[in-house]
Amino acid sequence: MTEISYQPAAIEREAQNYWLENATFRAVDNADREKFYCLAMFPYPSGKLHMGHVRNYTISDVIARYQRMQGKNVLHPMGWDAFGLPAENAALANNTAPAGWTYENIKYMKQQLQALGFGFDWSRELATCQPDYYKWEQWFFTRLYEKGLVYKKTSAVNWCPNDATVLANEQVIDGCCWRCDSPVQRKSIPQWFIRITDYAEQLLDDLDQLDEWPEQVKTMQRNWIGKSRGIELDFGLQQPIAGHDKISVYTTRPDTLMGVTYLSLATAHPVAAALAADNPELAAFIEECAGQKVSEAELATMAKKGCATGLFASHPLTGEPIPVWVANYVLMEYGSGAVMAVPAHDQRDWEFATEYQLPIVEVVSNSAVESDLSRAAMTEKGQLINSGRYDGLDFSGAFEAIAADLDAAAAGRVTTHYRLRDWGVSRQRYWGAPIPMYNLADGSEIPVPLEKLPVLLPEEVVMDGVQSPIKADPAWRQSHHNGQPVERETDTFDTFMESSWYYARYTCADLEGAMLDPNRANYWLPVDQYVGGIEHAILHLLYARFFHKLMRDEGLVASDEPFKKLLCQGMVLADSYYKLVDGRRQWLNPSDVTVVRDDKGRPHSAVETATGEPAVSNGSCKMSKSKNNGVDPQSAVDRYGADTVRLFTMFAAPPEQTLEWNDEGVAGAQRFLRKLHKLVCEHLAASAGQSVDAAALHGSQLPLATALSDLRRKTHQTIAKVGDDYGRRQTFNTAIAAVMELLNEVARLNRDEPQALSVEREALEAALLLLAPITPHLCHHLWLQLGHPQTITDTLWPRVDDSALAQSSITLVVQVNGKVRGKIDAPAAADQAQLQQLALACPPVQKFLDGVTVRKVIVVPGKLISIVAN
Repeated sequence: MTEISYQPAAIEREAQNYWLENATFRAVDNADREKFYCLAMFPYPSGKLHMGHVRNYTISDVIARYQRMQGKNVLHPMGWDAFGLPAENAALANNTAPAGWTYENIKYMKQQLQALGFGFDWSRELATCQPDYYKWEQWFFTRLYEKGLVYKKTSAVNWCPNDATVLANEQVIDGCCWRCDSPVQRKSIPQWFIRITDYAEQLLDDLDQLDEWPEQVKTMQRNWIGKSRGIELDFGLQQPIAGHDKISVYTTRPDTLMGVTYLSLATAHPVAAALAADNPELAAFIEECAGQKVSEAELATMAKKGCATGLFASHPLTGEPIPVWVANYVLMEYGSGAVMAVPAHDQRDWEFATEYQLPIVEVVSNSAVESDLSRAAMTEKGQLINSGRYDGLDFSGAFEAIAADLDAAAAGRVTTHYRLRDWGVSRQRYWGAPIPMYNLADGSEIPVPLEKLPVLLPEEVVMDGVQSPIKADPAWRQSHHNGQPVERETDTFDTFMESSWYYARYTCADLEGAMLDPNRANYWLPVDQYVGGIEHAILHLLYARFFHKLMRDEGLVASDEPFKKLLCQGMVLADSYYKLVDGRRQWLNPSDVTVVRDDKGRPHSAVETATGEPAVSNGSCKMSKSKNNGVDPQSAVDRYGADTVRLFTMFAAPPEQTLEWNDEGVAGAQRFLRKLHKLVCEHLAASAGQSVDAAALHGSQLPLATALSDLRRKTHQTIAKVGDDYGRRQTFNTAIAAVMELLNEVARLNRDEPQALSVEREALEAALLLLAPITPHLCHHLWLQLGHPQTITDTLWPRVDDSALAQSSITLVVQVNGKVRGKIDAPAAADQAQLQQLALACPPVQKFLDGVTVRKVIVVPGKLISIVAN
């Protein structure tokens, strides 16, 4: 007999020690076994896990453990996305070096993950800041350079003039430097790029292969790639400027060409720059725009400003003069840096034209759309008007006709464009992998050869918060190649580089002599199940898909796509509270708030526990530092146990939906585990000294009492449902609910019936096996207590006994004129006539048939009998 009290700390320590000592989750390459690669997006080592981490990794752990129980060879690794700006900020705040801070965080967070019982293969652990990882990333970059897929060009960046440094987008707050609050400018400096646009069509087409990805994610990627069919056309300049005799634009709306009333140039357009040299007003305007925000959303809403250049271009079809302006709402990064402005049919152009009283010419009419050009642009497609010989054409007809005329005039051509731009991988920060290039005295560059890789990032540095330590260190920059002095590149890689191939490195993390072993990589890849937040739907997932194709073309992997199936988990929410201090909100952690409830248990008010001061409920919102409403996973594990935290996380909501953290729900999850523990203990006490053989029931024709047959049927119905919920539907909350229903039936069992203990044992063992992926510690413990020589982790998923599902009787509802009036129990084999007879003879039903004539009796097999009478 096992102990009666449920002691999660001892039970979880026992199971975790066993898994560690026996390397339970260590994956071994075995081409003779069916593999399953399960992966959750690896974390940034920020110092503490948050509940978003817990949910993400619980989901992947449940899937990995379930697939293991299907007999598959499972790989479920873990590592650390260790480079990045937060480490630099933390190093400044804590007066330390980023490396030491990062390694300490990794150590602590690894302990937290282990305390939650996640079945990771720690033998494959990697950290992207380790030289044996980024060496091969550097090597791969040099291979891409040699193939012509890497290039360097001058590009605009965020520049702080006070600190004389480049800022990442996240370091720009309200248009100012995060550190010194100086207005940020746009400045052009040399940057490294990878030609992702060369793969735009593949990235778009191969989305059709991903039939196990959420449609929302695929749509987001399609929109980001932004394939469009349009026309590139040229407006010839009436006066050439600095070698430029035309301005080229791209448009998807050539049907509006006859409504062009001006051209807009970006402030960085070479024609604008050339004109500004002799135009102080234009130069001042360009300087003013250098500090503006540049996101598309901000460009759409900000005030439109411009400066007339005095320059005119010729309309490509009519020859009419078109004034050229420089405008703040056009960016060099998008298209050609020039826009043909049609203010009647583009809202940004309309706002600009309205501000500067430029002509607005309507050339498209749509009778189904109410429009008032005095108030806004009409952006819908329709029939052409005021367009000469194109009048009356619809969009498609106008597109083809205008395209043909432009082609004939050698002034335009139909082209396919992509919104996607080449991937800028340069970062002017320190804590990242150095870009492996030598800069030569003549301004050219060469890649660092393999024998000199990795280009090591010095880890013992002093951060001053202004300049990257490797930029500030002349000794680090200087090197030699073939006897000649060279200078190392001081930019580092965008951290998306590391996260774009880590999943592949896991397949051969111990490999020293190459980036990947194709045999091992191709055995495990693609990843069968990837789990992570939808906030990574575009950049990370797009870059990883791109990187995978680059590795394929290098012969390192054979597959086209890295991730076969994608699950995007929802956010974790929690209650939030604040109190007012000097008129400002001071956010209180929910653990520091006492909720006052009415006599029915409903929240009435709240107070800060320590002071008794009123606390204001802000409702439920995403856990965040800003709202101080995060729940520390470690404190939750210490209080309730890891299995309870895991169970609540999986039960409170389907994985794709938001999950609301609720202390009452967590306590309820622990009560359920106590119930499970108690049922097994009571069963062991009742069966002590007796022979109990649950396995003998499988396929057996032994006669059983009705209650025992019903329990066996419930057991095997539950096995079937939970297997489907885990495997196909991935609705883990409904799987848990099904096991709860089964245990409710077990609790009502009368053990006095013959074979009752065997039927009960079968149900309890099934419940443990079904819950083992979610609550592995308690199931490990109780499985051994039931006398099994093999641990539950190494036990296969239970098989459904079809003979147990057979029913000797069924219950049907009886309706009279559409209203339920009774129920009958009938033999499962009863025919329609027998069922009608039983329904008409049912006493509760007969009361409603007294004095009426039965017109019809309809039998819906297995469900109901409907009597029509009047």
